[in-house]
Amino acid sequence: MALEKAKEIVASSPVVVFSKTYCPFCTRVKQLLGQLGANYKAVELDVESDGSDLQSALAEWTGQRTVPNVFVKGERIGGCDATMEMHNGGKLVPLLTEAGAIASGSAKATATPSL
Repeated sequence: MALEKAKEIVASSPVVVFSKTYCPFCTRVKQLLGQLGANYKAVELDVESDGSDLQSALAEWTGQRTVPNVFVKGERIGGCDATMEMHNGGKLVPLLTEAGAIASGSAKATATPSL
């Protein structure tokens, strides 16, 4: 049942972050998504009544038990390191835009032009 719920949550939103409120890595990912102007759904596993079951189901489904566990367009992109690596490599904003989580042109530039 928890696995079905996790899959339904992922299918219901273009961007989903399975998180815990006290996790600094989760906070980092959520702050990045916020800075980029992305709409996302955060599922706080330490607040959800079935959070432990959801986390176990995610581990079974994805092979990743740790949080954050980030999904874009129904596909898992990974945790904090993978999300930051995608962003630093210039791949996150296009993916978020394609998913409809950010409007084209609304993401802030990450580099400043040389003068």
